[in-house]
Amino acid sequence: MWLFLQRRLLPVRSRRVCKLFCRLYCQAAKRDTIFALSSGQGKCGVAVIRTSGPASCSALLCMTGTKEPPLPRTATLRRICDPSSSEILDRGLVLWFPGPASFTGEDSVEFHVHGGPAVVSGVLNALGALPELRFAEPGEFTKRAFQNGKLDLTAAEGLGDLIHAETEGQRRQALRQMDGELGQLYQRWTDTLTKTLAHLEAYIDFSEDDNIEDDVLDQVENAVKALEKELTEHLQDGRRGQRLRDGVHVVIAGPANAGKSSLLNQLCQKPTAIVSPVAGTTRDVVETALNIGGFPVVLSDTAGLRETTDMVEMEGVSRARQRVRDADLLLIILDGKVAAEQHDHLTMSMVDVLSPDELHETQTYLLVLNKMDLLREEDQADLLRTCDRLGVGPACLLSCKTGDGIVAFLNALQKQLAHMCGDPRTGSPSPTQARHQLSLQKCLEALRSFAEYQLTDLVLAAEQLRLARRQLGRLTGQVGTEELLAIIFKDFCIGK
Repeated sequence: MWLFLQRRLLPVRSRRVCKLFCRLYCQAAKRDTIFALSSGQGKCGVAVIRTSGPASCSALLCMTGTKEPPLPRTATLRRICDPSSSEILDRGLVLWFPGPASFTGEDSVEFHVHGGPAVVSGVLNALGALPELRFAEPGEFTKRAFQNGKLDLTAAEGLGDLIHAETEGQRRQALRQMDGELGQLYQRWTDTLTKTLAHLEAYIDFSEDDNIEDDVLDQVENAVKALEKELTEHLQDGRRGQRLRDGVHVVIAGPANAGKSSLLNQLCQKPTAIVSPVAGTTRDVVETALNIGGFPVVLSDTAGLRETTDMVEMEGVSRARQRVRDADLLLIILDGKVAAEQHDHLTMSMVDVLSPDELHETQTYLLVLNKMDLLREEDQADLLRTCDRLGVGPACLLSCKTGDGIVAFLNALQKQLAHMCGDPRTGSPSPTQARHQLSLQKCLEALRSFAEYQLTDLVLAAEQLRLARRQLGRLTGQVGTEELLAIIFKDFCIGK
């Protein structure tokens, strides 16, 4: 019926007829049709404007003045007009995606027009004048894809991460998540819990029945233990995924006048921080984002660690020590000439940067010995041997002044970053969001509670399995709230 009305009414090309048809169509479908600029803002060669919803086809016919839509998923050249005035706005490509074979699972249209601001605003205004079409909210296209079962929640988050990816590592991780690898892992665990819970409830209800095998409880216990082990390993690996998504927090720390700001400038390849021979020049944290070997890094230069009576510098030292405590990786930089002449300077400076109970244990660091241009080759070799003997390695010799040793240092740094982030192309996918960690931790706690209750109360033990399964369902969106969805999709761009 709708196709018949389209063919009979839309060639009239009156604004009243277009409005009437769009309103009738959307009222029948009981859902808004949304539209937005999908490509970036500003001048560009080609701009993409997309729609999604039941009135997409009628909007396409109104905007192009044709009786029928083009072949599905085929780019077709059309004149794009303002239905209210029949004025030609542009000549561009249109693509028709009938649902459910579209990104959102709904009828969708894409207008590929020239990217000038006047053209884009003209097409957007013409679409906005059609009834039952409204401007999309941020992330609403992806939200509809989730609601229509085209994406689970982890895949939707992966799409958001892919849009914001700035390094190769971030791109690879986001692509795996968008392709559903993380969601498939959580779904497998959910299926395991569902099967295990079914066996346990069958035992509770029919334990006196001869048809129930005696080893059912053993099978349930083994399945829960295996899942608990997998979850524990997954959570331990989770910090890698978050580092790759948000950036590895690398802090340059050390005594005053060792060359911290010079090292920052070398890594940034521009004068980001002020460099001076006067000790205490850096008084506040200088932070910058870098791409080092495909890994995202948030690099912080800090005030030199020393005793001082200057109130401003004291605050800078306090902030530096806080950054040291929060760092994923420390670059401890020392004056190599002083260290070569005074071996105690190595250990004393290391202890000054790290709290004694953290030394060599929990804090990951890379020792950098600056000013190698002031040392003879035999002194450099002797200094590296001393570092090995004292157990304060690995150490890198370099000169921020001449650039010698920078390449070797970068190779060592990239190796350390790869170890901390892992290879996003291989291995099991890692959790990337704080909410992943929270739900997984609650799931793990429920599994551990099951182990306690299974010996005393099987009904309570079964309830713990339900709680664990519910937490996994929150990860993929099978169980959730509108508040959670609003938080996730608000970070998307309009048109995504």
